[in-house]
Amino acid sequence: MNVAVVVLKTLTLVLGGSITLYAVRAYRRNGSAALRALAIGFGAITVGALLAGIVDQLLPVNNEFALVVESAFTTLGFGVILYSLHVE
Repeated sequence: MNVAVVVLKTLTLVLGGSITLYAVRAYRRNGSAALRALAIGFGAITVGALLAGIVDQLLPVNNEFALVVESAFTTLGFGVILYSLHVE
């Protein structure tokens, strides 16, 4: 089970990091506030997955805490992404 979690968190980090990188590059090309917010949102989701994996694998805490960490960052990230859809 731990191997599956590590593999999936690694894939999430790679894919989320790639999406964030593309959004940052697009923001730098045209300076759009919406693209900046989009990059921040995807970055928050990616960082949350990374932190949840670290908490789950390396810290002596309940696994539910890792789920709370990931859920908080995911909620924040989706909120920022939603904001990015409304910014002009």
